[in-house]
Amino acid sequence: MIYLTRRETFNAAHRLYNNHWSEEENEVTFGKCANKNWHGHNYVLFVTVKGIPDPEIGFIVNVKDLSRIIKEVIVDKLDHTNLNLDVDFIPKTIHPTTENLVKIIWEQLLPHIKGCQLHSIKLQETENIYAEYFGE
Repeated sequence: MIYLTRRETFNAAHRLYNNHWSEEENEVTFGKCANKNWHGHNYVLFVTVKGIPDPEIGFIVNVKDLSRIIKEVIVDKLDHTNLNLDVDFIPKTIHPTTENLVKIIWEQLLPHIKGCQLHSIKLQETENIYAEYFGE
């Protein structure tokens, strides 16, 4: 089995805040992420697929096609948005945390991946924080 990863980037804002809590409780739990004026990240998205290379071309998947799918399905819809308000496939009932976003991105990409298998989604929020999802 061969694993191939494509890297893409997008910029987006969000706010982590529980409306049922006080300002103080939100501040303690979410810190700066609870800022009422939102805050943004320069996200780095890694999409890993797996499969057996086609013996005629040597590819698991054409990386140009994979990049196009990721851009059309994910990046174009998330880039320069407010993740709490602007993205129709992010439920308003969940916090747009990195942990939740990797699962949502997986669910959006899965139907579009053909000829190989989606192995993992890794989303890096900062240089020190990232989450990975393997479809489990």
